[in-house]
Amino acid sequence: MTDRPRYMISVAAELVGMHPQTLRMYEAKGLVRPARTPGGTRLYSDADIERLRLIQRLTTEVGLNLAGVEHVLRLQDELERTRARMERLERELRAEIANVHRSYRRELVLYQPPKHPVRRA
Repeated sequence: MTDRPRYMISVAAELVGMHPQTLRMYEAKGLVRPARTPGGTRLYSDADIERLRLIQRLTTEVGLNLAGVEHVLRLQDELERTRARMERLERELRAEIANVHRSYRRELVLYQPPKHPVRRA
């Protein structure tokens, strides 16, 4: 799935089985944010199309009103941001662990017993 804007509103509406005015209303409510060309034409990405399909499922199959849909989408967005943050932190932690291991290897001195036993008086 790509975030590259590619579908005009008429194509996006057809892909999801909605009227273009419905897409405009969802945009006005902040449920979807299509890109705009310099001339102001809305362009929807594959991610926007999936979001519109989710909105459709939430309203038709689950029976949520738009306020409920907005809440679900906000939670989903928050979850995605948290997931991305966790992945970034995990990469940073793995890199730090690798640095610590490299540091130990550089500083590690292998024990070698003395060649001649030390005599004690």
